[in-house]
This record gives sequence, structure tokens and C-alpha cells, in this order.
Amino acid sequence: MTHPGTILSVNKNSVSVQIESVSACAACQAHSRCGFAESKTKTLDIPLSCVAPDLRASLVQPDSQAIAQSQVLVTIDTSHGLLAVLIAYLLPALLLIGVIVALSLAGLPEWAVILLSLASLGLYILLLVLFRQRIDNHFTLKVEKLKIEN
Repeated sequence: MTHPGTILSVNKNSVSVQIESVSACAACQAHSRCGFAESKTKTLDIPLSCVAPDLRASLVQPDSQAIAQSQVLVTIDTSHGLLAVLIAYLLPALLLIGVIVALSLAGLPEWAVILLSLASLGLYILLLVLFRQRIDNHFTLKVEKLKIEN
């Protein structure tokens, strides 16, 4: 998965890149009338170790502000993208369904099933926050200079 981006700033350990995340339906011909098309601007702080060597060499120069606003390509491996989908969508959905089924079969009243199901999602989110650094280290982004074809 790739996203074109723009370098916003550079410091000694990382580079800030702004990307625009566009939903799949944004390419549809009717997206202006539909209202479901979504586009978000995101800023990523990416370690310099993930930047392509040729681009990294130009970023660490004293006049690296000249490189700001340069167009780059941010890439993540497809397997890492699928793992992100698993962590963000599939696991919480399976957890919610599993807890609802288990508590319903246990004979608890509906209000208790609802509260405990929401509590299980809260616990899942808490675990994600607690292990955020470990999860972040698992995902590797690559930044390279955008090649513009004439």
C-alpha cells in the first residue's frame, strides 16, 4: 500500500510527512453527490531509519528546510496492512460477538450483556494503548522520493 505525501518538517531523529487518506469510493464518478466519500489529512512521524538512503542523505544536510514540501511516497508492506486491519477491525468484532454470545448463553440479562460487552471492548482498547509502542515497532513504513514522470 502506498500513499503520496509531502514532507512537512525534519528533525534529527524523524521526518514528518503529511498524507491524504482517501476512501475507496472517492474515485467513484458519483462521489460528489453521494456524501459517503471521505478524505482525511494525516501527519506521520517516521523515523529516519525508514527513509530511503538517498533521501536520508539530503534530509540530514544543514539546509534540510529546502527539502521540506518535497513530494515523497510512503509505503507499508501489504502483510503489515492486513495485520493492521486485523487489529483494528476483525479482533474487536470477534471479541464483541464472542462476549455477547457467551454471556447470553450464560443467562445474564440483556443490560448486563451490553455493559459487559462494552467493557470488554474498553479493555481491548486499553491493551492497545498499553502496548502501543510495541505495536508501533512492528509496523515499518518506508519513505522514498516520489519519481515524477514527464
